[in-house]
Amino acid sequence: MCTFQGEEFLNEQLESIHQQTHTNWRLWVSDDRSNDGTRAILSRFQSRWGAERLSILAGPAAGSTANFLSLTDHDTVQGDFFAWADQDDVWEPDKLARAVQHLTSHDPAVPALYVTPVLLTDARGAVFGRSALNRSPGFANALVQNVAGGNTMVFNAATRRLLRQAGPKVSVVAHDWWAYLLVTGSGGAVLCDDHATLRYRQHARNQIGSTPGALRRTLRLRPLLNGQFRRWMDLNLEALERHRNLLSPSSLETVDMFASARRGSLAARLMHLRRSRVHRSSRLGNVALLFAVLCDRL
Repeated sequence: MCTFQGEEFLNEQLESIHQQTHTNWRLWVSDDRSNDGTRAILSRFQSRWGAERLSILAGPAAGSTANFLSLTDHDTVQGDFFAWADQDDVWEPDKLARAVQHLTSHDPAVPALYVTPVLLTDARGAVFGRSALNRSPGFANALVQNVAGGNTMVFNAATRRLLRQAGPKVSVVAHDWWAYLLVTGSGGAVLCDDHATLRYRQHARNQIGSTPGALRRTLRLRPLLNGQFRRWMDLNLEALERHRNLLSPSSLETVDMFASARRGSLAARLMHLRRSRVHRSSRLGNVALLFAVLCDRL
């Protein structure tokens, strides 16, 4: 878990972790120099649970992505499976049990990433919706879209090794998107479970929120129009280029074809996009992707 100024909702999240039906777990928390009551809450739970159950570390104070990647790389963190936790969610009691059940059925030598939808709640915890789950995950999708929130992700030791090979100081859009790219790009598996495993609280300080209906679709077009999507692609592709040794031959072909779809004439960009088979998970998303190519904003 990574924390920063999390005192408002942290108690409830820690209690939900404590109530997991899978009881063989340990929690490492990396706090990014909070100056509210976050550290006091963590210390209180550590006294209650014991230091062997809850470890508190100092984060790099460089944003949430850097904090999660730094914690994932930390030498003291040991286990067979690993879950990322946000400070303001509430886990369903069976979150870890379901993840372990799915991951233990998978070859431990191959990177695997378990993902689920979430229940959307308001700041008080009242459920008002449910996120969608991408049912066709893969590297060709990961290049232009994240599969799920990092707060749902649980992964095996092979995935953790892959993330550590890339290192904690890689410059990417988000830690969860990077995990999706590396796992699928290396030939690993994404295990999708349609059961919502946590309550994702929507409030004023969410770094990434979820907006329903037509407004969500409108907001998703904004990054294409203002150039943000192109900057995201620049960051992720530069990171993949530096770690080509971690990608499978077929993924290398896909990423090179996709890179070609971002330059040259319109005809060349369209041809390379089609050959790359890069896609988003919805019809509207693919229309937006085509629009980005037409406007040279990919």
